Amino acid sequence: MNHYTELTNTAQTAYAQLVDAALSAAHLRSVADLSGSFAAKTVKGHKYWYYQYTEPSGKLRQVFVGPDNDGVRALIERKIQPASTKALEPLARSAEALGCAPVLPRHFRVVRRLAEYGFFQAGGVLIGTHAFLAYGNMLGVKWGDASRTQDIDFAHAGKSLSLALPSNIEVQTHDAIQSLRMGFLPISGLSSKAGGTYLIPQEPGFRLDFLTTLHRGGEKPYEHKQLHVTLQPLKFMEFSLEQVQQTVLFCNEGAVVVNIPHPLRYTLDKVLIFGEREGTFAVKAGKDLRQAASLLSYFKEHRAWEIEEIWNDLITRGKGWTTRAHRGIKVLDKEFPSLCLHDLLKFPDASTK
Repeated sequence: MNHYTELTNTAQTAYAQLVDAALSAAHLRSVADLSGSFAAKTVKGHKYWYYQYTEPSGKLRQVFVGPDNDGVRALIERKIQPASTKALEPLARSAEALGCAPVLPRHFRVVRRLAEYGFFQAGGVLIGTHAFLAYGNMLGVKWGDASRTQDIDFAHAGKSLSLALPSNIEVQTHDAIQSLRMGFLPISGLSSKAGGTYLIPQEPGFRLDFLTTLHRGGEKPYEHKQLHVTLQPLKFMEFSLEQVQQTVLFCNEGAVVVNIPHPLRYTLDKVLIFGEREGTFAVKAGKDLRQAASLLSYFKEHRAWEIEEIWNDLITRGKGWTTRAHRGIKVLDKEFPSLCLHDLLKFPDASTK
């Protein structure tokens, strides 16, 4: 099985240009990038300006901007100029035409809307298959496993990161999802409280999952007060949320800057989770194993020392971590013998553990 093929130099250059342009656009965002419009009112002979927009509920809102003066008029002039993000569309289409991997347009719209609301600036991380697609573009390869997914997975360090966030950060994540008007509804858990998942009832496969690290409350979902969304704690999540990196996700509608895990931490987290599963749950992990094998194949050929470095970090975290990791690696070696991971990682057969 060919885990990946190299993208052409032209394709790699196109993606690099898209990343540079998207990062610049994120820093240059202005009122031209906002939805809504300016409206004037005359009160007692004086002209005042308001910014009006529509809430997810459909209600029109107005925010006072100021009296009619040079400063406000300059702001209004900027609104009619092309948005900084518009320049990304031709670059995104070029990258796709040259072989880089885009995401589905409606998935892109979800991720872009969360970015517009500040989810990634507040520490949100994109994980799952969408991160895997981004790794291919980052590393300059096209994955042999071209499988797609209908779910979009997000993560946040949750309570572990709350002290690092400024106290005035507020991200209306729930409002961002509702503003898409795609029909997403939060799913209730056994306690009748919303869990960390949104889905469209008519399309149960199209779902949004919000995950976080385990904390003193165990695996019980909880609402993050600053993000305004419920997070589902998972084992081992903290491992993949270290060394988070920025990259760009794109489709023919444009590009958006997102945070993703370090590719090898993402990979070994998949190995850990597989080692945790048993019986029928392990059967569902085929996609995760193929992704892990693809990434390990690339790094073994190009930067093997990074695999050893992050593996050593993993196995120093306790016996439970080591046992599960060995179990997952043993299965990877069985399914993909050409990887020879036991030799690379220098540990005995997992059956002896």
